[in-house]
Amino acid sequence: MKIEWAPLRVPLERRLQILVTAFFTSMLLILLSVSFLLVAGSLIYGGLLVRSLMVTYLAYVFVHHKKTQSVVDGNGWMITRTNLLHRHYRDYFPVELVKTAELPATKNYILASFPHGILGTGIGINMGLEISKWLELFPQVRPKLGTLDQHFHVPFMREVLRCWGLVSVSKEALIRMLSKSNDPKHKDNRDGFTSNAVAILVGGAQEAMDSHPGQYILTLKNRKGFVRMAIRTGSSIVPSFSFGEVDIFDQVANPPNSLLRRFQDFVKKLTGVSPLIPVGRGFFNYTFGFLPFRRRIVQVVGAPIDVVKNEHPDSEYVDKVHGQVIESLEKLFDQYKDKYLENSKSATLVVH
Repeated sequence: MKIEWAPLRVPLERRLQILVTAFFTSMLLILLSVSFLLVAGSLIYGGLLVRSLMVTYLAYVFVHHKKTQSVVDGNGWMITRTNLLHRHYRDYFPVELVKTAELPATKNYILASFPHGILGTGIGINMGLEISKWLELFPQVRPKLGTLDQHFHVPFMREVLRCWGLVSVSKEALIRMLSKSNDPKHKDNRDGFTSNAVAILVGGAQEAMDSHPGQYILTLKNRKGFVRMAIRTGSSIVPSFSFGEVDIFDQVANPPNSLLRRFQDFVKKLTGVSPLIPVGRGFFNYTFGFLPFRRRIVQVVGAPIDVVKNEHPDSEYVDKVHGQVIESLEKLFDQYKDKYLENSKSATLVVH
């Protein structure tokens, strides 16, 4: 294998972008490790006071999540959601955000976001870490990003995720977020925002396993829970497509029915997470490593699909709305692929 080396002389800004990207790419592993060490270290080696404080905190985490689903009602501390560090991460790729329709702040929204890619980087930056562009394009609409509920059971890690605007995709958490009042005078809207938009990577771990450069394979045909949630809460569904998301990482070949894919499916059923083996670039080469490639990601936010609120949606109406979502995503892909994809002529959209 011939190694393609990166040039030694690069601008300082690009070096900073690489370092910041390495940090955020490793963030989940860092958070899990630090959380485990803090809890285990305190309980095993701490004195009576330290142990008592840790037990109290663990009890708080359990009770607080049970009561509030760990949801931060507002945008949280803005310093944790837009800052120079996060902008370096955004500009590494770079990640862009495109508005195609208005999202009036008089209702709440579910952003049905595709594709997942390896990490869901584009949507994670635009609606989690660096929300300045979102707030410019969609004023008074709070951006939130859905993730697995078990992440909020991990002490310390949950506090970081909450600061970044992440919320659980559990039924209880989504109902809490999407049932919020849109009245400007309501106490929950004293921050000047009157709407919540929760992005959900609908394809999840299954779709992540199909992520390879140039391949837009969506897991959607049998994913209807987000449609039911939208109807139950009266929230509009906004199709969102991130062009280039699948190009920032490759992964070890895992075709269906291969030994690796069967192992990934097994682990996913047990944990909800698929153990991927991503292939990226290194600090000083473009051939192998854990860093994502510098590839442009453009998140295109489509027009909202309004629904009729019904706490007990019937399957026929769910199927109708679900079909509208698929149709809207196909139109977004066909309309914008030539503009935002280098290999647009060979790019196809497959919906599983």
